[in-house]
Amino acid sequence: MKVYGVTGWKNSGKTTLMERLVAEMVARGLSVSTVKHAHHDTETDHPGRDSHRHRVAGAREVMLSSPHRWALMHELRDAPEPPLAELLARLSPVDLVLIEGYKRAGHPKVEAHRAETTRPLLARDNATIRAVASDSALDGLAVPVLALDDTKAIADFILRDLGLSA
Repeated sequence: MKVYGVTGWKNSGKTTLMERLVAEMVARGLSVSTVKHAHHDTETDHPGRDSHRHRVAGAREVMLSSPHRWALMHELRDAPEPPLAELLARLSPVDLVLIEGYKRAGHPKVEAHRAETTRPLLARDNATIRAVASDSALDGLAVPVLALDDTKAIADFILRDLGLSA
């Protein structure tokens, strides 16, 4: 499986870019999965739901299945968060895994950047960032700058960088 990331500061447009890239890659005939990293306690089910009740009761893993999808939730129960490589090994094989977040992990990435966030560019100090997708002109970078809203150009860049057909 090929892996590529979208990283950036909060409110930089990462999730919107991820959503557009998934749709673009799927439209090109690629199978795509995603991994989203969160720095906070994220709930995937809600109080009152059977799956939530199972988890709160102490189940280590809860699998939910329906005619439309299945989901597996794994509670860490105070164990450390597994490394990205371990999580990727749990995914079914696909052509491309797009990863949102994981700023410091070793996979190649595109940095999403919005001028209004006023945060410094990660690309200046992070060699895993291969391009910046920005809503403004940027000078002095060692990596290409792509228009944040040009999904096709960003997808082309990623596929070329991975050696996949654009």
